[in-house]
Amino acid sequence: MEVALDELRQAAETSARVGGEILQSWASRFTSREKSPANLVTEADIASQEAIESFLRERYPDHQLLGEENLLEEGNDSAYRWIIDPLDGTGNYVHRFPYYAVSIGLEYAGRLIVGAIYDPNRDEMFSAAEGCGATLNEEPIAVSNSTQASEAMCMASLPIRSDRNHPAVRRFLNALESVQSVQRSGSAALNLCSVACGRVDAFWSNSLNAWDMAAGVVIVREAGGQVSTTDGAEFDVNEADLLSSNGTDLHGALVDILALHD
Repeated sequence: MEVALDELRQAAETSARVGGEILQSWASRFTSREKSPANLVTEADIASQEAIESFLRERYPDHQLLGEENLLEEGNDSAYRWIIDPLDGTGNYVHRFPYYAVSIGLEYAGRLIVGAIYDPNRDEMFSAAEGCGATLNEEPIAVSNSTQASEAMCMASLPIRSDRNHPAVRRFLNALESVQSVQRSGSAALNLCSVACGRVDAFWSNSLNAWDMAAGVVIVREAGGQVSTTDGAEFDVNEADLLSSNGTDLHGALVDILALHD
């Protein structure tokens, strides 16, 4: 049975807030000497996901769930699949750098239809539903109108400990020569939100998982942006290849800039 998009969007927002509240409550324990920060982060991550899972299962017991912390259901043929990242920006969270979020995406029959990303440090809730636009704290948002690569502020994700010859590093260096600036923040979900609300003009990565991207892709698209692979092909949330932008001529320019030539 199909569920109304508005209800699903509200469920995504609520579950994202639930996870965010848990992350902030665990963050206060980082002064404890009983456990290492790494152990505390793992426990916070799991606690956030368990709370989100409990909330969604109570509302939609027949829906599929996919989560970063070993949450994968086999044999469920529901057309709905919730894609959950209970803590996007783990490294930032470990170091108490306030740039991390909870990301909740929803697929229906393989199509991304709902996304909610909550930044608990700024109390910013980004959300969107297919055909309904994107919002930040219930106010409409839109992508930037920049068209020139030389004027574009961009963001990129790089794999941890990648060497100078890694393709992602080569793309990063190519972009540095052509765009105004390239930032590396540590949270793909919030990077996508920044594209959606016009804070930056583009974001790309070749090292993400479905839970890093699902919600943000919906939000970017509904804010008027464009999402493809880095070579301009059709985006697939199950493949680690994403280029998001404001959807102007900048998108094609970035495809050319990010192309690797041997």
